[in-house]
Amino acid sequence: MKRSTIIGLSFTAALCAGQARAEDLTGTLKNIKETGAITLGFRDSSIPFSYLDDSQKPIGYAMDICYKIVDAVKKELKLDKLEVKLNPVTSSTRIPLLANGTIDLECGSTTNNTERQKQIAYTNTHFLTASRYVTKKASKINSIDDLKGKTVVSTAGTTNIKQLTEANAARNLSINIIPAKDHAEAFLMVETDRAVAFVMDDILLASLAAGSKAPDDYVISKDAFSKPEPYGIMLRKDDPAFKKVVDAATAALYTGGEGQKIYDKWFTQKIPPKGLNLNVPIGSELKNEFAKPSDSPDPDSYK
Repeated sequence: MKRSTIIGLSFTAALCAGQARAEDLTGTLKNIKETGAITLGFRDSSIPFSYLDDSQKPIGYAMDICYKIVDAVKKELKLDKLEVKLNPVTSSTRIPLLANGTIDLECGSTTNNTERQKQIAYTNTHFLTASRYVTKKASKINSIDDLKGKTVVSTAGTTNIKQLTEANAARNLSINIIPAKDHAEAFLMVETDRAVAFVMDDILLASLAAGSKAPDDYVISKDAFSKPEPYGIMLRKDDPAFKKVVDAATAALYTGGEGQKIYDKWFTQKIPPKGLNLNVPIGSELKNEFAKPSDSPDPDSYK
């Protein structure tokens, strides 16, 4: 056989092998490879996880983590360029938009729990929080039981409004529960005295109070509606190839030390657009989680 023929056959075989590898891709990775784009879902007011700056650009702790995942996907697929599309989501729309393929990753402040894992998947935990309430100091609300007969707001589509509803029934509190479309609207209701309290993840309440016109007017409850709960970046369920890449990217980020640097950037330093400093150093539970990354939804595993 002529040398030129051998070379030609070798090139053809290599080309076919490359095509086969591309064709072997499934799910999200296949779609990203074919379109050259990945879509991130972002929140507009989940400070400091995912929110809009003065130029209406999505920024935050979860956004930074998602961009690290994007870098890993680009490397995995051997792409020279990977377009990042940004799509706004709310507490109510984030899971449907992920499930129907509108977004590929949800970069926000979403609690990882067993019920949600029936619909979608999570990557490794990047934050731990508990469900509490914020109220004005002048209201003199000192416990969950003090909310009896009062108007309380929480954001629609969240685990928090579910926990509030369950506590209301279990304790026979007769609370008037109002669902708000987003966190900003909910906090505004407390600010304008249309609700006595806002039930939400404690870190989000801290950021909203810190960014308000009169931060010293507010207090966050010691009473909690939940045990410590994990936050994770959401992705589609039953897509093991994509989850493997995402999990590897976040595990490397957290165990390598860069994860804490990103954490410190958003929780212990001044952040845009107002230069707020939340002054929330990383806790021992999250440090332990970073050392041994997990996507577990079990609150008891984070003690």
